[in-house]
Amino acid sequence: MDLSWMAWTTPVAIFFVVLVCLITAMGIWEYFQPGGGPRVGWLRFETTRGDRLFLSILSAGFINLGWIRWTDQSLWWALALSIIWAVFIYRKC
Repeated sequence: MDLSWMAWTTPVAIFFVVLVCLITAMGIWEYFQPGGGPRVGWLRFETTRGDRLFLSILSAGFINLGWIRWTDQSLWWALALSIIWAVFIYRKC
């Protein structure tokens, strides 16, 4: 399989591995404890843990794309920012 069109750097590979692990862990968690713990946070609408995971993943994608567009710094910083943002979403949403 020719994947030379993709910029497979270490941060990109880690991003996708973490993405798969998060979705798998969320599926297992939902299997053993269904419902998702809905709550209303600063977004002012009810979210479940699956919704918060989706928001975190979507945000991480945009953070990384924005990082590539507007900086020349290492993607490790974008990964760190994405993790901090995901923690914020899970605690405040």
